[in-house]
Amino acid sequence: MSKFLSPEAARLAPYTPGEQPRDQQYIKLNTNESPFPPSPRVLEAVSREEVERLYLYSDPTCAGLNAAIARRYGLTSENVITGNGSDEILAFAFRAFCGEGKGAAFADITYGFYEAQAALFGLEARRVPLREDFSLQVEDYRDFPGTVVIANPNAPTGMAVPVSDIRWLLEENPERVVIVDEAYVDFGAESCVPLLAEHGNLLVTQTMSKSRSLAGGRIGFALGSRELIADLNRVKYSFNPYNVNRLSLLAGAAAMEDENYFRSCCRAIRENRAWTVEALEKRGFAVLPSSANFIFTKSGRLPGGELYRRLKEQGILVRWFGKDRIRDYVRITIGSREQMEALAETVDRLLAGA
Repeated sequence: MSKFLSPEAARLAPYTPGEQPRDQQYIKLNTNESPFPPSPRVLEAVSREEVERLYLYSDPTCAGLNAAIARRYGLTSENVITGNGSDEILAFAFRAFCGEGKGAAFADITYGFYEAQAALFGLEARRVPLREDFSLQVEDYRDFPGTVVIANPNAPTGMAVPVSDIRWLLEENPERVVIVDEAYVDFGAESCVPLLAEHGNLLVTQTMSKSRSLAGGRIGFALGSRELIADLNRVKYSFNPYNVNRLSLLAGAAAMEDENYFRSCCRAIRENRAWTVEALEKRGFAVLPSSANFIFTKSGRLPGGELYRRLKEQGILVRWFGKDRIRDYVRITIGSREQMEALAETVDRLLAGA
């Protein structure tokens, strides 16, 4: 670091993204991307004519994309804000709803971006331990007065919280915001979006990176009351009004409108997940129940770090976190059937030599 770095920045512990090799020599099962290309409608929307318009700024209101999202969820555009990935939306929310005397609470084992954002904004952060079985119990957040952030399904565990539990949390203290991060909800969990009509303190964030195959497009969004969305826009227009580029606005709207393709991809992922869970359990792995496009699993014969390294040597990338409580586990993205079959065959070779 340079001598100019502020003491506040020096104390940050940045989020560490998954490996992104440029040579593509690996089967990538480490960053929860979709194995499928974007909807054909996306390719039609991002035309040469539109590329030639990149000399113009994008629409800061994201009107077309917001309208497409609103139609999909039976809301109005005033209930929607779009961002450069859901990470940006979450950053807006941390800035809007947390501050001096009002911190954020989230699980001790969850998406690492929450921790990084709390540190960036100098917020009090309460890390609420998951239970011994890695389940999240909402009553553990009962006495926290600040903003509650719940990934549902959780990452990296893949486990989901019932919507009835989220409803209880919203009603238990209507004076605080509850952010439900639904990045993986489309793969089998129940969404909290229907609760928005009843609860003005609920903010639901989602992404197009996973179920809509647009990780490289960087499109995330939040759904909430008009008042909460106005709060987020206040932060957005204080930071980066043109936050979503022209091509991503078109791609996102096209992907959101292709419901059949979306459902087909999600169904394939669920089927491949079931196949992979069965294959690994036959090989002696313990697998947590997952409602996401990944599984969290451990082998009784190979420690998590060793399994990660040996799979990488064989050309397969998975994610290992190396933290207390979960160091024996690896997170495996669900890819195509061919990719999952290759994983199973590679595991067989590794176990044979263990």
